[in-house]
Amino acid sequence: MKKLLLLSLVLISSVTFAQDSQNTQTTEPDKRDVTQNELSIGALNLVAFGAIDLTFERIIDQNSSWAIEGFIKALDRDNENIDDAFYKDFSLTGKYKYFFGDRYARGFYVHGFGMLSSGEYDDNWVVDSEGYGYYEYEDYTDFALGFGIGGKFVSKGGFFLDLGAGIGRNLLSENSPTIVGQFNVNLGFRF
Repeated sequence: MKKLLLLSLVLISSVTFAQDSQNTQTTEPDKRDVTQNELSIGALNLVAFGAIDLTFERIIDQNSSWAIEGFIKALDRDNENIDDAFYKDFSLTGKYKYFFGDRYARGFYVHGFGMLSSGEYDDNWVVDSEGYGYYEYEDYTDFALGFGIGGKFVSKGGFFLDLGAGIGRNLLSENSPTIVGQFNVNLGFRF
């Protein structure tokens, strides 16, 4: 009886092992764990401010990636809401992200960035001869360095949400804002 029970256990375990090895051989890994390119759009900037904010990101390894972002203040150019949120009309930003944890380029991260931007800045308060005050706008082009934090949440199929914030300092022009900020709510796809 013991031999029959032992033989049954060996048979069942070998069938179970064979099924497990078949499942692992035919199952493809999740797209989020093997692909290296991402394309996303800044959903918050598009919906709230009418600005086009596109990002291409390339995954270097499990814990790091680089990205390039293009920002254009495109829609409804005379809107005070967008002028209050962004002094820049255009920017090109390079980022390096470092992800913490053992997930493939997702989860919590820190990043460093360099941003080339141009636009109008209202740095000079002027009072005219009748006593009315107004800001005088000046065009600028400047380069900023900064850092930030964020989190990336990736589905098994490759769709993702990237939430991030950063702060930097312009370095070259006196006509530009001293501090630049980045607030990203990006929706995208990893391919």
